[in-house]
Amino acid sequence: MTQIGFVGLGKMGGNMVHRIRRDSEHEVVAFDFDEKAVKLAVKNGASGANSLKDLVKQLQAPRIVWIMVPAGAPTQETVEKLAKLLERGDTIVDGGNSKWTDDKRRAEQLKSSGIDYVDVGTSGGVWGLEVGYCMMVGGPPRAVKRLAPILDVLAPETNAQSLAAIGPRGWMRFGGSGAGHYVKMVHNGVEYGLMQAYAEGFDLFDKCEYELDNAKIAHLWGQGSVVRSWLCELAARAFEADGNELSTIEGYTEDSGEGRWTIEDATAHDVPTPVITASLYERFRSRGNGDFADRVLASLRNQFGGHAVKSAPAPAASAAPAKSPAKAAAKAPATNRPAKAPAKAGTKRPAKASPKAVSKRPAKASAKAPAKAKRARTGGS
Repeated sequence: MTQIGFVGLGKMGGNMVHRIRRDSEHEVVAFDFDEKAVKLAVKNGASGANSLKDLVKQLQAPRIVWIMVPAGAPTQETVEKLAKLLERGDTIVDGGNSKWTDDKRRAEQLKSSGIDYVDVGTSGGVWGLEVGYCMMVGGPPRAVKRLAPILDVLAPETNAQSLAAIGPRGWMRFGGSGAGHYVKMVHNGVEYGLMQAYAEGFDLFDKCEYELDNAKIAHLWGQGSVVRSWLCELAARAFEADGNELSTIEGYTEDSGEGRWTIEDATAHDVPTPVITASLYERFRSRGNGDFADRVLASLRNQFGGHAVKSAPAPAASAAPAKSPAKAAAKAPATNRPAKAPAKAGTKRPAKASPKAVSKRPAKASAKAPAKAKRARTGGS
């Protein structure tokens, strides 16, 4: 029997505590700032703690404390607090999505205190409670060996094809501190690319001439197809739950950082990652980014080739005072180049107008317009 402390009882942390208690005799002491989350963990068989100090007090040496909190400052703060409470021979496990370089730094900082640091890249999401978690591990062999009984419960059984390669359970140590999160980082980068490829395929189905049932296609692709996968199964589930058009879902996609880190390290090693990079950029665009670049692009085509541009929607009445009339007038000719055509058709009309009616500004505008166009032609391609 192994005893372990768990800090962070969110969707994954809470389910991991539940799985350990449900499927083994291992003891879990659980803490979270959310008292309801602690009560749920206790209901699932864990012992509750009201603080980090209380959690450490309930654990027997040598202690193991598993952290499942957001990467970055929350994880760093938790590690620093635990370092002051734990003793030589104890182990801190980071099962979140920390950057591997942070793992290396923390492991080095804890070395003088004699506290081991293990990083566990954890994949499985909200389904892990039932199907298990795939875990990519980094850290000192002795610390990982002590943690192994917990990893065995959390991980699924290995399939027959992979048994000889990785052992009976779905977890593996890849090296020293940071190795686990490094492998998980690349895992998430690959995940970005796979998800984007599926999304683009179904987007084409949505635009094509045929009336296709996306859920049935996703189900069919799971029957021996080369592109069958768990993601494809989830796509079928999503279309069944939210409809063939996904009309209730906004096309807005966040990223948690691992895709960026993957591209960053790939660039440092001169490794081309066009698919992963494009999939990350597509997430940026889904949030409304890139609109200004699109306007610049349309304006450049207008400048060097005289291509028509589409006028932006008129601002709401309440927003009209935001820009001065002078700026609005200055921008008007630039947003609608075809205004030059009426000027030729009515060349005789200025003779009827009074001198006062003809302002000097239009003359400047017409003088500047050819100049700008000329510069665009000489510098554009």
